[in-house]
Amino acid sequence: MPINLVDPAGLAKVDLYRQMSVATGSKLVFIAGQVAWDADGVIVGEGDLVAQVEQCYLNVAAALAEAGASFDQVAKLTVYLADWAPDKMPLFVEGVARAAAKLGATPAPPLTGIGVAALAAPGLLVEVEATAVID
Repeated sequence: MPINLVDPAGLAKVDLYRQMSVATGSKLVFIAGQVAWDADGVIVGEGDLVAQVEQCYLNVAAALAEAGASFDQVAKLTVYLADWAPDKMPLFVEGVARAAAKLGATPAPPLTGIGVAALAAPGLLVEVEATAVID
């Protein structure tokens, strides 16, 4: 595997992701921020953070598959959350868990979550971008 996920000694452990990834592959894949649109550009889960997180992760998985990759090869995720508040974390975690169940994978690469005022279109609650490394 070109990606080794690590929780370095001296850093807090987080259940949702690992603190670091070490990549050894030779091909980089950069995936634009994926929002909760279906293939027709319709929002999935209007007003539902859980459903939108799930759809974003499924969209990232579809892009990874196009590159011949999977979540096992994701080195870093960046998540943008509209109108974020810490009390929404359980909803985010549930959305990731639902996507993981559908994908048969546990996406746990390093993750940076950023609260933003709004995203590119009304009704979007979350956007997920990914960087993967494959051989």
